[in-house]
Amino acid sequence: MSSPDNNTPTIRHNCLLTLAEGIVRIMINVGIVGCGYWGPNLIRNFSDVDGARVAAVCDLSQDRLQGISRRMPTVDTTTNYRELVRNPAIDAVVVATPVSSHYPIALAALQNGKHVLVEKPMTETSDQAARLIDEAAKRNLILMVDHTFIYTPAVRKIKQLIAGGDIGHIHYYDSLRVNLGLFQRDVNVIWDLAVHDLTIIDHLLGPSVTALSASGASHVRGSPESMATLTLFFDQGTIAHVNVNWLAPVKVRQLHIGGSKKMIVYDDLQISEKVKVYDKGVTVAEDTDQLHQLLIGYRSGDMWAPQLPAQEALRIEAQHFIDCIETQNTPITDGPTGLRIVRLLEAASWSMAQRGQPIDLQLTRIAS
Repeated sequence: MSSPDNNTPTIRHNCLLTLAEGIVRIMINVGIVGCGYWGPNLIRNFSDVDGARVAAVCDLSQDRLQGISRRMPTVDTTTNYRELVRNPAIDAVVVATPVSSHYPIALAALQNGKHVLVEKPMTETSDQAARLIDEAAKRNLILMVDHTFIYTPAVRKIKQLIAGGDIGHIHYYDSLRVNLGLFQRDVNVIWDLAVHDLTIIDHLLGPSVTALSASGASHVRGSPESMATLTLFFDQGTIAHVNVNWLAPVKVRQLHIGGSKKMIVYDDLQISEKVKVYDKGVTVAEDTDQLHQLLIGYRSGDMWAPQLPAQEALRIEAQHFIDCIETQNTPITDGPTGLRIVRLLEAASWSMAQRGQPIDLQLTRIAS
C-alpha cells in the first residue's frame, strides 16, 4: 500500500470476483461508519451489489456491532472510525453518522487514500464541503454524496420527461414533505427533510436558483426548527415552494411540477403509479381587437402513469459508487453537487434567522 499522502489512489484488491464470462472483476472492500437509522440499509445494499464486499463496520454501540457480528461473522467491527479508515484492507468508506461528524470522518478517510460516500447533507458548512472536494481531487479519489432520491426510478423518469421536452418550460415546483418526527439534535427540519427537495430541484432544473427565502419555527423546547417553508426563485419565472414539518399527523411525500405543456404529480408513498403525468394546462392568447386583454383557455387531456422499474434507489446508488471507483467516472451526486446543496441550506438558515429575509444567491456567490 502506498503512503496515505500519495496523490495517486491505490485500490487494494484483496479479493477478485470472476464473472461467468471469464472476466475478472475487482472486488472493492467497503467500510461503513455508522449503523444506526440508515446504516443497516447501507450494509444490506453494499452486501448485494456487484464488485463490493462489506469488510468492516464501525459504530459507537457495542450492541449494534454484536448484532452485525452474529449476522455477518466475517465482517470486522470497531468502535473507532480512525481504526477503520487506517485499515489497509479497506478501499472505500461510507459515512452514515450525524451531520456534525461527516467532515472529520470523510476527511480522515480521504487522507488515508479511501474513496468516500457520505450521507446527506454533505457537511455542516460549505467551507468543509469545499475542503473535502479539494482533498479528493488532490488524491484522485471518488467523493460522492448520498442523495438517494436522485437514484429513485421516479425521479429518473421525471428527469427524462423534462429533459426530453415533454413537460415544456417549468413554471413551478411545489412540494409537501411532512411527518411526525424523527426529531434531529444537530440539524433543523430544513437540513433533514428539505435537503431532499433541494437535491431534486438541483437535479431536475440545474444549479439555477437565483434567490431564496425561508421561514420556520421550533415548537419543541431545546430543539431546532421543526417546521419550515422555503421559496426558491429562478430565471424565466420558475418558482419552487418546499413545505417541511416534523409535527404533522400524517406522513406525506408529494410534489407537483407544472409545465407549459404538461404537469406531473409524484407521490413517493404510493405503491404503484408513483408518477402521474397530466396533459392539463392553460393556453393564453391575446385579443387583437382589445389591446392588453388576454384570453385564457383551459386544456384537459389524458393522464398516464409511466411504468417504473421495481428497483431500490439505494441499491442503484451503491452500485453507481462502486462503478465510479472502478472506472474513475464522476458520480451523478458528486462533491460539487453536495457543495451546492450545502450552500442552499446555509442560505435558507440565514434567511430563516432573519424571519424570511430573501437571500440573493448571485450576490452571495460573488462575495464568496
